[in-house]
Amino acid sequence: MTNVQFNNSARRDTRFGRSVWFSASLLLPLTWFVGCGSDEHKINAFIHDWEASTSGTEYVVQPPDELEITSPTAGEIDGERHVVGADGKISLRLVGQVKVAGLTPVDISRKIENLLATYYHSPTVSVRVIRTSSKRIFVFGQVARGGPFPYSGRDTVLDVLSRAQPTYLAAKEQIKLIRPSHEGTKRHTITIDGYKLMEQGDTSLNMILEEGDVIYVPPTVLAWIGLRVQEVLFPIQPIAQTIITPGQTKVSYDVLYEDRRN
Repeated sequence: MTNVQFNNSARRDTRFGRSVWFSASLLLPLTWFVGCGSDEHKINAFIHDWEASTSGTEYVVQPPDELEITSPTAGEIDGERHVVGADGKISLRLVGQVKVAGLTPVDISRKIENLLATYYHSPTVSVRVIRTSSKRIFVFGQVARGGPFPYSGRDTVLDVLSRAQPTYLAAKEQIKLIRPSHEGTKRHTITIDGYKLMEQGDTSLNMILEEGDVIYVPPTVLAWIGLRVQEVLFPIQPIAQTIITPGQTKVSYDVLYEDRRN
């Protein structure tokens, strides 16, 4: 009796596995045909020209960036750290409220020096951005860590990829750098061979990024097919577990029972 039950359970599992495989094999050509030409549409879906401004390589301070101020001639403000407020200002001793939003660190240094000139002779001030919270670079696709990254003004493709960590599913030779613009006709998409950059050290491909840049790491062809099949099979996975698990449990029970009898 045990052998009959074992065989019936095995047949049910086999029939179910064959039906799933048959459905997947029918779907593969369709997903290949529909999906292979749609990368550009997928990229455009998360790019909005009006949301990002490429303003050059000189970093411009905005709220809520954090600044560090150094001044060997003015001890009142030397070593202070300030988060730029929503009004674009920081508050310093002696000089009070200083509007810094829209200025570069060098511009802010000169502005504070001019304000300190009332109290000191030839004051010297240095301003450094220690936390960039107002600007972002974005990474999507087959990476371990995606999403927004702080933009410092000195970021490169290699910097960002080393933080994002492309996975084994990534087509490293086809990494896309998308540079948005307020004018849609000026948007640029550049293909970067990340394999040569990361594996072979070809630094000629290590471009300096700008605020709002998007790096998209696509999947390989086989990975793309696997992901599409996984999406289709996901709704029926609980059903598969419900059907297969009782059969597997019965087999385990029968084997254990036979062992105890012997």
